[in-house]
Parts: sequence; C-alpha cells; structure tokens
Amino acid sequence: MKKTLVASALGLVALGANAQSSVTLYGIVDTGLGWQNSSTTLSPTSGAASSKPSPGGRSVVKMINGIWAGSRFGLKGSEDLGGGTKAIFQLEAGFNSATGAQSVSGLLFNRQAWVGMTNAQFGTLTAGRQYTSYYTMLSPYSPTTWLTGAYGAHPGDIDSLDTVYRANNSLVYTSPSFSGLTVSGSYSIGGTPGSFSAGQTWSVAAQYLNGPVGIAAGIQRIDNGNSAGGLWGANSTMINSTTPPIAAPANSAINNGFQTAAKQQRIAVTGGYAFSSAWDVSFAYSNVQYAAGTGSFFHDTQIWNTGGAVLHWKPISVLDLAAGYSYTRATSSNGISSTASYNQFNLSQYYTLSKRTGLYALEAYQRAGGQTLAGNGKTIIDATASIGDGQNGSPASSRSQVAVGVGMIHKF
Repeated sequence: MKKTLVASALGLVALGANAQSSVTLYGIVDTGLGWQNSSTTLSPTSGAASSKPSPGGRSVVKMINGIWAGSRFGLKGSEDLGGGTKAIFQLEAGFNSATGAQSVSGLLFNRQAWVGMTNAQFGTLTAGRQYTSYYTMLSPYSPTTWLTGAYGAHPGDIDSLDTVYRANNSLVYTSPSFSGLTVSGSYSIGGTPGSFSAGQTWSVAAQYLNGPVGIAAGIQRIDNGNSAGGLWGANSTMINSTTPPIAAPANSAINNGFQTAAKQQRIAVTGGYAFSSAWDVSFAYSNVQYAAGTGSFFHDTQIWNTGGAVLHWKPISVLDLAAGYSYTRATSSNGISSTASYNQFNLSQYYTLSKRTGLYALEAYQRAGGQTLAGNGKTIIDATASIGDGQNGSPASSRSQVAVGVGMIHKF
C-alpha cells in the first residue's frame, strides 16, 4: 500500500506533518518463471561470422524478473508553493527481484531521477533523468500495456515504445489538457565541448483523448556524441560525453548490425478505441531510421517500419485477456536485397487476486525472414528471431522463437 511517511526507512525525512507537503514510498515486486526455445547469446560487437543463423540453440528455463512490470521502488512527492504551483520530484530505482541486483549497474535511481514544478494552468516542467515526451505521450496505446514489454514489445523494441530508454540531463515540458489535447516536448543536453548538438536527444509529441477514442503521435531524435561513431559499447550502454553509461535504446538481433549509427530517429502513431468496459483495441505504427556517419561500419541509412494491434477483453472483473500481432520489415540497404522481416504473435492473461496482487501468464511466437547485418556491421546474415525485448540478450539461433512465462506481481 502506498504510504505517506514521516521518516522513511531510507533515512529521508518526509514532510507529512505539513498538510501541503508529502512524500510517498512505492514499489513493485514481479517475479516468475520463463521458458524459451532455440536460445543463444547475442554478441553486440562481432555478430555471427556466416550468412546463416548460428546452430545449436537450446531451450532454457529460468527465473524471470519484472516481466509484467519492472521491479522497482521509489520516492515521489510534492510541496504546495501557492498560487496553484507545486514543486514535485521522483526518484525510482529498478532492481532484479530474483537476485537483488540493480537493474542497471552503477546507477541507483536508474529508472527516474528528476525535480520540477507543475501548475494546472501552465503545465509541468521537470529536469533530470526521465522518459522522453515521445514515450510518455504514446505509451497509453503501446503494445506493452497488456502484452508487456518483455514479450509484447515490437520485435527488439525497435521503436522504443517500452520503458527501456530514459534520457539523462533532460528538460521535459508537458502542457495542460486543452479540450483533450496535450502536447509535450523534451530535450536532453549533450554537453559535448565545441558542439551544442552532439550527444543530444530531443522529442516532440501530442496526445488527444475524447471519450472512448484516443490517439497520439510523436518524433524522437538521438544524436551520437561519440565522434568515433557508435551509440553502444559493451553491455548495450550508450557512449557519449555525458557518462556514466546510461540505458540505451534497446539493442537486439533486429538492429545489432547498425549499432554504430551516428543518429537515430523514431516517428510513431498510436491510438485506441474502447467499445465497452469489456472490450478495447489499440494500434501502433512506427518508422525507425538509423543513419550512418563517418565512424559507422554500415554506409546506408537503415529503416524499419512496424505496424501492430492489440485486442483486450475483460470477461469478468478479475480477469484480463489480450491478443496481439505485429509486423516489422526493414527496407533494402547496405547490399541486402532480401530484407529482414518479423511476424510476432502474443497472448496474455492476468488474474487479479487483490487490488495490489495478481498472477499472469504470457505466450509469444516470432518468425523472422530475410537477411540483415551481423553485429560487426559488415557481414550479411540470415535474420533471427528475438521476441519483444525480454529476449534481446538471448535471441533465437534460428528464424523462429517461442517464449512462455508465468509470474506473480505485488504493488505497494
């Protein structure tokens, strides 16, 4: 249960005694078991050396963490400054509930760490490590809402509609709602000497809600701040002048050969319609571009287009069921004529035990086709499957992959 604290166990003093100020401790613990077939290990720097998927992939059963919702704990609070304005903050740390380790090594508040001000008339401005406007505005209709990111994100989370990417050194402004329309913009300072734009991330997005109908659109641009080229280093961490390393846009078998991109751009549209309290449908379309630079191993801009839909059904008050499909296809470039494609099918079931506790089950299948570049950015190989973003580090050794997971989640 969320609790207003006078003094938290972390030794932080809350201002609960003042009715105009509050601090809340909250969190999620999510642990389960997962099975996937044809598992191998992704090499983020070399990739496969042949034109065929690597053989010998084996099925694996493992304890899984944060599948329905990432395990975390956090503090958030506000103080009334008068005139309808409040000071606000949020600190949120992700952790592995199976091992107790930080979800991002070396970063305590790896999920969010920001402070700002909000006013119902003028909007909200925040500064720190946080989600971009692109994600915040589009996420209500993301496939991850009912299919989860680990299993249901578009292949490899190529379009960043899951929560993998948070931007350091960010300013985010979000407007009030004007007759259902909300707009937002974010800018992450690169901090590179001699270049204002190097290493920057910016995004602009808008969301419109009107009764059962909702739609959102946004664009996000990431510029590499490392003059040698390459957005990722070992362990899929972004390299720029704002080190320490931060969580980067997801690196997977889908985009592994293009990790030395100089720039990334994502444009997406999401939306949904509620037929009734029991039925609703959502959709998403995205266009993702990885542009080559002087330090890139590939030479042509690589583009992926993805479309997908999710049908959600609530037959009884304690049970949620969902089914989804997405299709991702790369465009011809870099000497590849048979372009990579990915068909992904998802099912999910969630049973509510109480207001804060639930049980879930997830099933997914993906089939890859065509060819792509290996992790070295030079060798053409057959595309291999990688379901959602939960299998990014252990994609299939073949064109097909099946994954099944069951777990329990508790919120406090």
